Amino acid sequence: MKQYHRALTIAGSDPSGGAGLQADLKTFSALGVFGTTAVVAVVDENTVGVTGVHPVPESFVAGQIRSVLGDIGTDAVKIGMLHSSELIITVLDTLREYPEVGNIVLDPVMVATSGDPLLMPEAIGTLRDKLIPYSTVITPNLPEASLLLGATVEHQDQFGDAVRALSRLGHGQSRGISVLLKAGHLEGSDTLIDYFYDASTDRVTRLPTTRIDTVNTHGTGCTLSSAIAAFLAKGYTLTEAAIGAHSYLAKAIEAGAAYRIGRGHGPVCHFHNLWPRV
Repeated sequence: MKQYHRALTIAGSDPSGGAGLQADLKTFSALGVFGTTAVVAVVDENTVGVTGVHPVPESFVAGQIRSVLGDIGTDAVKIGMLHSSELIITVLDTLREYPEVGNIVLDPVMVATSGDPLLMPEAIGTLRDKLIPYSTVITPNLPEASLLLGATVEHQDQFGDAVRALSRLGHGQSRGISVLLKAGHLEGSDTLIDYFYDASTDRVTRLPTTRIDTVNTHGTGCTLSSAIAAFLAKGYTLTEAAIGAHSYLAKAIEAGAAYRIGRGHGPVCHFHNLWPRV
């Protein structure tokens, strides 16, 4: 009997379909992975902004995770928006009940593309000190990296030191977690270079891409992290997964730039490799 490659996303919903668990499921499907979900919040948002967040009770989030892992299992986990310290601890404690589960990809979501906050300020320390050290890979953008490190990261020449410093969060001076630091917030350059630090090899891989002039960037962070999880679920190495996810997202942004959905930041085209160009 055949077995699917499986990935679980623990994230909030996005009714506009461009970010959150909707983007994660689209990415999993586009990359040939069976996706499951644990919904942590119902978010009232669209391409213009976030109107409200309705948290799912922590006990119910834990129940969803147990239902999936106790029956279907998973080959990778993507964790997205966790809005409070209580929820972060609940997710961490529940995942620890399943020590066989690895390949945990954390997108440390703090602010939406629209600029709306998605993480309570008091939860930043919990995320940094508790959940990040438990993760396999984290995928911060520059504002998130700056908050986690307590120092501003705003120049390309800071990336090499920043990814290694982020890797040591919760691990002292030893190598810890792998880090993909995203360059999308850099200004003044047509070429963006993300840095991926592979903690298993102690090597940094530079991932260049050409900046695309588009407003359709809603959910790019969700898409990238879920793509890494999908490739890890399929047995790729950490560096291979980062390279594959980076390429997938670049093509999704390029294809999505041709479309207009909503009045604000539209989504990328998750199925660019499957849908005909129209």
